Formats: sequence, structure tokens, C-alpha cells
Amino acid sequence: MADQNVQRLRRLDCCAVSDALDKLKLPGVVSGLPQRAGAGRIAGRAITVKLGTGEPPPGPPVHLGCTAIEQADNDNVIVVEQRSGVEAGCWGGLLSLAAKVRDVAGVVADGPVRDIDEAVDYELPVFSRATTARTARGRVVEQGTNVAVQIGDVTVEAGDYVMADNSAVIFIRAGDIERVLEAAEIIVAKEAAMAKAILSGTPVGQVMGGNYEHMLA
Repeated sequence: MADQNVQRLRRLDCCAVSDALDKLKLPGVVSGLPQRAGAGRIAGRAITVKLGTGEPPPGPPVHLGCTAIEQADNDNVIVVEQRSGVEAGCWGGLLSLAAKVRDVAGVVADGPVRDIDEAVDYELPVFSRATTARTARGRVVEQGTNVAVQIGDVTVEAGDYVMADNSAVIFIRAGDIERVLEAAEIIVAKEAAMAKAILSGTPVGQVMGGNYEHMLA
């Protein structure tokens, strides 16, 4: 059954949700992760992947990202941490294909992704810190799936809400989602009324006067 909070989040934009987070004095906004593939806004629940250097956890070898993809569907965004300082892809073409087959909502990576042209061809939304051609093999390993990850200055847990567009990437703790959505929807309604006033001929200075400046109070 579709997550109704995800559906509500998809009707908003990152700027409105950022304003709601400001109003509620909550963290969550991460800049500097531009959209490299796909088009338009994404939203979903986070499935997290943590990568780093060193030895992988004990057990059968698993290629990075595979476990996350096999758990994901359209209500999920795969969120990858690759902050090792090693230039190595934390996402690649076959993973993009597999994610597209699973109808994953998108990928957010704090690190370099490779094979980005393939993600473009698959129309899979990918937001990342950088791009590279360098393989992960022999450079980084998966340290865990659905563990806490660091994206920008935000700690993200599995199941947190994620949204991304051309303004930013935003993470919302699952326990905060209802009040964030309510605040953002009120902001959107107020701005829609202001836009209507501008279209009807009201001077923009009058529309964006004191009420706008104190809208988040």
C-alpha cells in the first residue's frame, strides 16, 4: 500500500519544505547534490547504504547497493554515503538498470557516481556530489545497508523521508513527517494566494510586504 506521506511530499517542492523545517527549527536541508540524471522532483522513504574503505563485513560477498535495490520499490529513495575521500564510484550503470527495473523512485549519493550516461538513458533520477569513471572495486566496500549514514551535515536513518529537486535534497525524520507536511502545505497555500494576487495586478511590493517577511514566525 502506497505511503500517503510520500504522496503528500511529492506534491510539494524543496523550498516549501525547507521553509517548514526553518519554522519548526529542524535540520534536514543538504545543498551541493545536483541532479545528474532523470527529471523532476523525487520523494520517498530512505533505504540507506554506507560505503567506506577497509574490509567488508563478514559473510558472503555482496556488490555494493544490491541489497538496497532488492528491498526497494517506488516508495523508496536509495541514499548512499561515500565520504571516504577515495575517488571511487558509489553507484553505477548496472545498479541504475536494476533500480529502474524495480521502479525505485531515485538515488541520492554523497559521493561520486559513475556510468551517469546510463542513468540518463534509463531516466533514473540520480542526485550526487560528483561523477567519476573510477570503479569501486578494490577501492571501497559496502559497510552496511539500512544503517545510519551521513549526507552533508545530516544524519539519515533508514525509513526517514527524502525529497530532492533542483534546489536541494531534504531529509525528514520519520517522527517529524506529519508536522513538517502540515507546515509546508500551509506555506504553499499562502504562496499560492500571493501568486494569485500578483497575477490579478496587485503590486509585488504590496504582496511581499510584512506578511511575507514574517510568514514563518
